[in-house]
Order: sequence, then C-alpha cells, then structure tokens
Amino acid sequence: LVREGLRTTAGLVVETGTAREIHHFAVLAGYGAEAVHPYLAMETLLDMGKDLPADLSGEKAVYNYVKAIGKGLSKIMSKMGVSTYMSYCGAQLFEAIGLSTDTVDKYFTGTASRIEGIGVFEIAEETIRNHLAAFSDDPVLETMLEAGGEYAWRARGEEHMWTPDVIAKLQHATRSNNFSTFKEYAQLVNDQSQRHMTLRGLFEFKGDPAQAIALDEVEPAAEIVKRFATGAMSLGSISTEAHATLAVAMNRIGGKSNTGEGGEDPKRYRNELKGIPIKQGETLGSVIGNDQVEVDMPLRDGDSLRSKIKQVASGRFGVTAEYLSSSDQIQIKMAQGAKPGEGGQLPGGKVSEYIGRMRHSVPGVGLISPPPHHDIYSIEDLAQLIHDLKNVAPHADISVKLVSEVGVGTVAAGVAKCKSDHVVIAGHDGGTGASPLSSIKHAGGPWEIGLAETQQTLVLNRLRGRIRVQADGQMKTGRDVVIGALLGADEFGFATAPLVVEGCIMMRKCHLNTCPVGVATQDPVLRKQFSGKPEHVVNYFFFVAEEVRQIMAQLGIRKFDDMIGRSDLLDTRKGLEHWKA
Repeated sequence: LVREGLRTTAGLVVETGTAREIHHFAVLAGYGAEAVHPYLAMETLLDMGKDLPADLSGEKAVYNYVKAIGKGLSKIMSKMGVSTYMSYCGAQLFEAIGLSTDTVDKYFTGTASRIEGIGVFEIAEETIRNHLAAFSDDPVLETMLEAGGEYAWRARGEEHMWTPDVIAKLQHATRSNNFSTFKEYAQLVNDQSQRHMTLRGLFEFKGDPAQAIALDEVEPAAEIVKRFATGAMSLGSISTEAHATLAVAMNRIGGKSNTGEGGEDPKRYRNELKGIPIKQGETLGSVIGNDQVEVDMPLRDGDSLRSKIKQVASGRFGVTAEYLSSSDQIQIKMAQGAKPGEGGQLPGGKVSEYIGRMRHSVPGVGLISPPPHHDIYSIEDLAQLIHDLKNVAPHADISVKLVSEVGVGTVAAGVAKCKSDHVVIAGHDGGTGASPLSSIKHAGGPWEIGLAETQQTLVLNRLRGRIRVQADGQMKTGRDVVIGALLGADEFGFATAPLVVEGCIMMRKCHLNTCPVGVATQDPVLRKQFSGKPEHVVNYFFFVAEEVRQIMAQLGIRKFDDMIGRSDLLDTRKGLEHWKA
C-alpha cells in the first residue's frame, strides 16, 4: 500500500494467534497495524478464567491483559520519544539482527540489518518445526507445556549464558584462587559453538601457529588489568558492602570502579584527598561508620575506597562539586545498554535513610532518572556539559556512555569533537537488575556491532587518536576481551561477572530488595549474608588477564596496544552445526 501510495486510504487490523507479549504488539504496530486482535491469548485467558478465584473472571483477566499491553506500549513509545499511537504506527523504530537484507527490503523496507541472516524459507521451516513439536507424540510434551525459561533459567528450557553450572565454577575458581577451575568456567562460557548465544561466539581467531610466541614474552597481567573497569552500579541498587568491595578490589589492581548514578559517601574519599592513607587494621566500618555496615571488611595499607569513575546521570543524584573533584574520570550516562531510552530506577523500598542521604532525597520514595538529560538537546549542549565538568574537575577525564545501535558511530564522532576523552559503547545484554522484561529481551544491540561501527567511523574521520573506547555488556572471559580489542576497544567494563564473584546467584530479585546473598539489597538482615571479598574480585580480573595473555601468545602479539583494531585477525566460524546457518 505504501509503494502504491494508498496506505492512508485503508486501516490495517492484524488478527493473529502469535502475538502474546508487549514486544509482539510493538512490532506489529511499528510496522503499520492500527489494531491487533490476539485471539489466542484472549481465548487462553478466558479458558484459564474457569479455574480462577470467583472475584477474577475470565473477562476481568482479559481486561487486565489489554490494560497491561497498553501500559507496556506507552512505556515503549515514551522511551522512543513518541507521543501518540498513530505517530508510532508504521514508524519502524527497529533494527533487525539476523535477517537477510533481501527479506528486510521486501517486507520491512527501510529497516537497518547490519549482519545479514535468515530469509523467508528459514522462517517458514522454523514455524513448521514449532508446529511439529507442538503436535508431536513426544510423551513428555503430550501432557505438559515446554519449561519456558525465557526470563529465568529453567532445566530443559530456553538457553541462558549464566547457568547454575557457570556461576558455581566461577565462584569456586575465584574463592579458591584456582586457575584450572577458571579455565573450566571459561570453557563453558566460550564454547558457544554448541549454544549460539552471542555474535562473538560466531568468530574464531585467525592465528598462524608459526607466529605464536612464548607466554613470558607477552605483556604482564598486572598491566592488562589496568584496562578493566567495573560497570556503573549505584550505591542503592547494590549494598554498601558490594559497592565498597568492588572499589577496593579495582584500586588494588589499578583498574577503575564506577560509582553508578547514586553518589558516594564522602567519608570514602575525604581522607585520601587530604593525603591521609588507609592503614593496616582499619575496616570499612571504621571509615564510614559501623552503623552503616552489616558485614565488615578488613582493609590493608594503602587501600582506597574511592571509586575512580564518578557517574553523572540525568537525575544528578548525589552529584556535588566534592563528589566530582574526587574522580579520575567523570562519566556522563546518556543511556544504559540494557534499557536505552529509560532512566535509572530505584524502588522506594531500597531507599534507606543512608541511601536517601547520599542522594539528597527522602527515604522510602522511589527515584527515577528521566531518560533524556533535560539540559542536553543537541551535541552543542553535550559539549557545554563536558566543558562545565572539565572546569569543576580539571584533572579528570570525561567519558560519555552510549548504547550500541545503528548510527552510534556518528554520535561517537560527535562526542570526540566535543572534546570528550573517553566513550563507552554499552551492549544490550548487560544485566541491569531494574529493567522491564520487554527491555531485557528486546532493547539495544550487541556491543560487537556498535563497537565495530564506532571504530570504523572514528578512524575514517581521523578522530580515533583523540579518544579511548570502552566496550561493556556481559564481558565474562579473556576471549571476550580479545575480541573486543580486535574490534577496536581500549578498555573493558565488567559488571555482572564481578557481582557473581561477590556472591550473586541470579535470583533476579534486584528490584524487590530481597536479594538472598546481600548483593542487591538494602535490607540489614539480608546484607548480613554478603560473603564477597576484594581478594575474590582481584583473582577474577587476574584470571581474565591470564586468559587474554594465552590468546595473545597464540596470535603472536606481545603488547596489548598492538592488538587494538586488528579485525583482520578475526574470522567467521567455519562449519556451524546449525540448520539456520
């Protein structure tokens, strides 16, 4: 209809059994559906209504469902900056990942698809396979549905990268300082040939065995770990203990920890800025006050509790001149990889008296950073903020955090021209604990694509030498780091993995304040369960660096700097054992 110039003369209503989740409706609307009739979802709810308690009829369930879908769609429209449904309808605010350009040009004309992929025939085959599975004579599936596991790990369900096995191996390796257990963990994560989970899983290294060098000729691990940073997780989203443990660990190895957008207790950096170092025998409690700490942490000579990266987000929570001047790097958060277009959210239940004080707000009241910075509407405004921050902290580098999506290279070039020193490209699979389910699954793009685009755009515009690039989003092993470096990253952000090392077991209860291992909670009783130590986190980063060195030795590279941007050493994996490939 669009091609024939007739689109506005007709309305499109889609009747489908496959639309269930908010994202399904968002895609249908984004490609032109004025109305959707999800008959199967509604019939299922009416059928379930027979077994529901008296006060909840099937009709009421359908009403609730429609209301929830409407709410979800307004959330999606708001993060894309669209006010009305008719403006969103047909707006095609999508990027295709894994669809061939022929298919996209014919059916989704105008949508970007950077990495090619499957076409109509594979989609048809998948549909037939699903149908066969549903109506097969498999004795297990005859009486019950599949395990699911879309949003949390289930045995025999959807594949996840963080499985119980992976978490156990990582915690065991870092707590017992055992590199061979870490190698088993890395093997489980890196062996994506069996589980097609990431783009980097489809790469292999193009090393020439004749070029390989001895391990002791490679840059030492103590130098490589200085390129590592932890992700921006605010004090409030995670407990005081978890936040301080990351800071101490990163300062011990010379890396950088990130405060996140919730401020930082001035007691953690005041003495250091006055030149009074921490002495052996001091503890976290003796520095910030024993009443603020549930599990005390002994400190060593020369330790530091100061996070070197201070984040400035749109809510400006906890941002003071003193906070900014205590930083080595100030990071302007334009967006979060796992939920671009949405601001940070801290539920009221997690805002204790202490957190409220750090953020200059009222305890018990939820805190939401608006998605846009209200003082940044153009690249000139961003340049102004960078200028202001450089004036308040002349010694600090300025970093801008962007999200991997089509066109991020152009934005990164603009950021470099704004005289920023550093840019972060955040991938979609970062594990923010307070992201809506539809965003966890369907927002953002892989850092591999965004990073490659950023590197190429900066090099083309002769800006690459002005700026350091950090990649971030489910970095787990040395292999991830090496692929990031080959695609153009200087530095690497880790967030979920260090939290797993500290004890996180992926309960996915971060937003409910009920984390049973004391990592993502402010509840004093649960915080007593925290068992993480800076030593464990230090072990983890050294293990990752060791794995990086082993791969560098195979590739014949002595210095980490020589590896950055060498995409010629990457090859697409041969012989993929998958029918879609």
